[in-house]
Amino acid sequence: MTARAEVTPLGIAALALLAERPMHPYEMYQLLIQRSEDRIVKVRPGSLYHTVGRLERDGLVRSTGTEREGNRPERTTYEITEAGQLSLTERVADMLATPVNEFPGFPLAIAEAHNLPKETVLELLERRLVRLRAEAEYLSGGAVEVKSKTVEKKYWLDIRYLQAMNRAEIDWITTLVGEIRSGDVGW
Repeated sequence: MTARAEVTPLGIAALALLAERPMHPYEMYQLLIQRSEDRIVKVRPGSLYHTVGRLERDGLVRSTGTEREGNRPERTTYEITEAGQLSLTERVADMLATPVNEFPGFPLAIAEAHNLPKETVLELLERRLVRLRAEAEYLSGGAVEVKSKTVEKKYWLDIRYLQAMNRAEIDWITTLVGEIRSGDVGW
């Protein structure tokens, strides 16, 4: 492994999958999509192949062989190394313990909303609320689905977290819209 290479979120997801069992990148991609993990990490097949290549270069994963199925392209299967397992656990532990400002766009948009007309801001916030409520329904459906499959709660903490953040944003925006409409927040 090179000098403590920073493992990206997609790298963490790849290492976590390989901690389950060896697999090839396309299988990893399919699992991430099937598990709806594309909601918490940006994933595309090309970026996943690139990430796995970087993990291999850094000694965090290694190839276990290449196979071909019919006319399909060859697929290289990878497994996590001891260094990869250590990197995965250290990186997840650090992310759990250390708050990081990830600079999401919404706080900046709110900070600069005063540059738009009041009615435009209200319309845009109402549009965002519609999308957030749709997202809340989707997350609720996901939670019901994993509960029905009796998946242990530790495997869907992300859904519960996303639900809490979604509820908090809906509540905050609803309050803000009310304050703008009532004049408590002057425009």
